Amino acid sequence: MSRSYASAVTERPAPVPSRTAALPLRTPDLESLRLLLLVADLGSLGRAAERLRISQPSASRRLSTLERGLGLVLVDRTRRGSRLTLAGQVVAGHARRVLDELDELLAGAERLRARREAELRVAASLTIAEYLLPVWISELRGRRPELYIGLQVTNSEHVPELVESGEADVGFIEGPHLARVMSTRQVAEDRLVVVADPGHPWARLREPLSARELSRTPLVLRESGSGTRQTLDRALHLADCDRARPLVELGSTAAVRGAVIAGTGPSVLSELAVRGDIAEGRLVAVDVAGVDLTRELRAVWPTGRRLVGPAAELVAVAREATTDGRTPRR
Repeated sequence: MSRSYASAVTERPAPVPSRTAALPLRTPDLESLRLLLLVADLGSLGRAAERLRISQPSASRRLSTLERGLGLVLVDRTRRGSRLTLAGQVVAGHARRVLDELDELLAGAERLRARREAELRVAASLTIAEYLLPVWISELRGRRPELYIGLQVTNSEHVPELVESGEADVGFIEGPHLARVMSTRQVAEDRLVVVADPGHPWARLREPLSARELSRTPLVLRESGSGTRQTLDRALHLADCDRARPLVELGSTAAVRGAVIAGTGPSVLSELAVRGDIAEGRLVAVDVAGVDLTRELRAVWPTGRRLVGPAAELVAVAREATTDGRTPRR
């Protein structure tokens, strides 16, 4: 091959692609696909426009836009009516499947929404479940008597797991720490109280108990991971003391309360749980110096997920109960 011929071949301009090939296909809108199917079923663009409640010129423009977007002639328009071309018939077959799938998607979404509106699954820590949620649920049921509410009771550490996994729509916790990143909203406040039976030496103290003695004395305690235990350990840490020492660890507030009344040892419990016992003399509240035992009670749900439906309503009910005094705020 001569040098001049090779140069001529190299310098020859590349072929210009056709205008049709250069235009990308445009995704058709759903109403245009519905229009195409109506033209196929009714044999008339005018009647298809009537069915969609649009003017015939508007339907004609929409059909033309669909044809340009796909680069195909889909409909033959004649004085006798409109009929699909072979390409139009193929596209209409695909369109029918797309719209059928869309209808199924919408029907499935509606079923899910109806289920969400008819059912509420709640996870809550023990103290909230025993002393506060019954009032909140009663209020919500008064507003929505058809609503089914399921409640899982566990400690504060496990509530976020149930919510994040989808086993609960919303959770309520009393602990200061979250093991997972969650959206939260305070619904109330609570205060822990050091309590002892009337025969315990602490019941006769004339001066407040020191934080250090509280940390050094074995106590009847809730299990690790409970909101009560987390709050106590955090308060002692902020007071530069060691964590609470367990004499006995029990899995429920009622069990701890019963053990203290029986004289097993002192404890730290929610004021909600022991208010009646203190008033009736079964337990004695012990003042403690230098320890803040207040805590927030919070609703939790997954980050990035909007709280809607009955779950949002229950959180609103809980906050309203705090505002009008049915839930304590310190």
